[in-house]
Amino acid sequence: MPAYKRILLKLSGEVLAGNAPFGIDADRVRGLAEEIAGVAAAGVQIGLVVGGGNIFRGLSGAGRKLDRVTADHMGMLATVINSLALSDALEQIGVATRVMTAIEMRPVAEPYIRRRAIRHLEKGRVAIFAAGTSNPYFSTDTAATLRALEIKAEVIVKATHVDGVYDRDPLQFPEATLYAEVSYLDVLSKALGVMDSTAVAMCRDNKLPIVVFNLNTTGNIMRVAMGEPVGTVIH
Repeated sequence: MPAYKRILLKLSGEVLAGNAPFGIDADRVRGLAEEIAGVAAAGVQIGLVVGGGNIFRGLSGAGRKLDRVTADHMGMLATVINSLALSDALEQIGVATRVMTAIEMRPVAEPYIRRRAIRHLEKGRVAIFAAGTSNPYFSTDTAATLRALEIKAEVIVKATHVDGVYDRDPLQFPEATLYAEVSYLDVLSKALGVMDSTAVAMCRDNKLPIVVFNLNTTGNIMRVAMGEPVGTVIH
């Protein structure tokens, strides 16, 4: 029995690249789609936000040589590409989806309308929210938090490449300690860096829990949805 009726799943764009430094790995996307399909089949309503870092990241590389607003808009378009890729992979295995964009591009996807998004979820479709908030200077973490609050998701499920939230970077410090749970305040005051500080503050102000888990372990999305003690709970 699922622990949640409605979740917001946040994926980084990098996970779509698989083992490559950039781009979209079709096999990796298919594997993600199959995991998401299993959770949807269990009766969980899923809103999904994916980043664009596998295609373009406004705060690094080429982005630093561009006007910040221009770079952020390019990043938003990258999230649309990723959202379409995930949508296609889900549709190919029989999961109904709707891509909804914060920037209107009607021939490509629906414009984001809150009530319509909730209706899609109620009908069992996976709603994929693309193009961030449509505003520059906001990360896709913040976009995910905003959409989660708007659709009244019970939790934000944030996929990472480590097992959860640590007291320091586990990739640099093998002795780092994994938290089973941690407060919003500690995440902010200790700069634990698992999520954009604006997003964490929004979750704190609205009492929206965040579960941070390792996406590289197959089946973890389902385990989180079922309420199993996976990763770290921020609350």
